[in-house]
Parts: sequence; C-alpha cells; structure tokens
Amino acid sequence: MAKYRKKPVVVEAIQLRWDTWNDVCDFVTGDYFGGGFNPNGDNNIIGLKIKTLEGTMEAVQNDYIIKGVNGEFYPCKPDIFEKTYDIVDE
Repeated sequence: MAKYRKKPVVVEAIQLRWDTWNDVCDFVTGDYFGGGFNPNGDNNIIGLKIKTLEGTMEAVQNDYIIKGVNGEFYPCKPDIFEKTYDIVDE
C-alpha cells in the first residue's frame, strides 16, 4: 500500500463567538448560511447551522468555520482546528 502526504492548503476561517457573530454571518455566504440557533435556550451559547456538502451541520460557540478550497463551508471543533492549522502571516 502506498503512503500519501496531505498537500498544504491555506484556508480562511473564523471562530464562532458572541463578539464575532456579525463577522461570521458575513463570512458564511449565500446558500451555506442555515441560520442561527440557541442550543441550550439560555442565551449563553450561540449556534450556527451551515449547509455543507454532506448536509446541514451545526457549529456552536468557539467552533471554527472553515471555507474550503471550493468555496464550501464547514465547522471544525477548536481542538481539531488547532492541531491541524497554523496561522499564516500575510
């Protein structure tokens, strides 16, 4: 069996927090935006529904929203994001 290395790809991403909600809504554009929700009903946690290529997924507070290489969006848990991505200096 052959081994493969993942190609380095630069992606755009934003972390879902109360103070970034408007920026997240601007970032997740068009048909990908599925609307906001409050998962616990206590106004302390926010959520976002994202229409992905695999169906509608939910992102909650502190998840990262990633824009893929084909313009698609998907959520990623913070621990996985931080293990997978490094910030790029422009």
